[in-house]
Amino acid sequence: MYTLIRSEVLWLLLALLPWPPRFCGPAGEQAPPDPYTAAREQMVAEQIASRDIKDPRVLAAMRQVPRHLFVPADERASAYEDRPLPIGYGQTISQPYIVALMTELAKPKPTDRALEIGTGSGYQAAILSKLVAEVHSIEIVEPLADEARTRLATLGFANVVCRTGDGYNGWLEKAPFDLILVTAAPDHVPPALVAQLRPGGRLVIPVGPVFSVQELLVIEKDASGRTRTEQITPVRFVPLRRKD
Repeated sequence: MYTLIRSEVLWLLLALLPWPPRFCGPAGEQAPPDPYTAAREQMVAEQIASRDIKDPRVLAAMRQVPRHLFVPADERASAYEDRPLPIGYGQTISQPYIVALMTELAKPKPTDRALEIGTGSGYQAAILSKLVAEVHSIEIVEPLADEARTRLATLGFANVVCRTGDGYNGWLEKAPFDLILVTAAPDHVPPALVAQLRPGGRLVIPVGPVFSVQELLVIEKDASGRTRTEQITPVRFVPLRRKD
């Protein structure tokens, strides 16, 4: 009799719980809604898709990656605005449209191995991580590299490897790469990056004078190793820094 009464009471209590049930404690906590979801949707609609970025995988990645977590806390309110933002040490996080444009120009595939030169805060690497198998990223500013490495790991971008180093020389031990993105501007195309590009691969890079207008280039290597260069649009990037 006691068991029957306990069962009836238990079922009555369960019936009164909200459905699906919300349990107390860390294991049962429901994640709060992301207050920046609408801002990301607006960013993609007004800044990116409206400017003729069409690759649905690129658009999806731009919607998913929380850009506000890749900028300093005092810049977070501006994270989804149509402009680059400072991230310290004289470096910037690129304008969202430029990130999307360079990503689409690289034509990433799910099986690709990517190299990024200029990790910065890790945002471009995070976007690439949604689109390729592996991302190898190099940052010359050690504190930025350390912060990006921690940030990417904490946010679960497990297919990104970041190291401190001179990106001008690429990452020979991990070459060849299917795509290479450079997020700072040298005054010429580094030969090592072309050499580390797999036949059929694409290098997207801004090239031009320091603190002036540069040209965004796409360099494609064919099966025989010959390259073809296409000029895309004028851009303005921070200079590609070298080790002394």
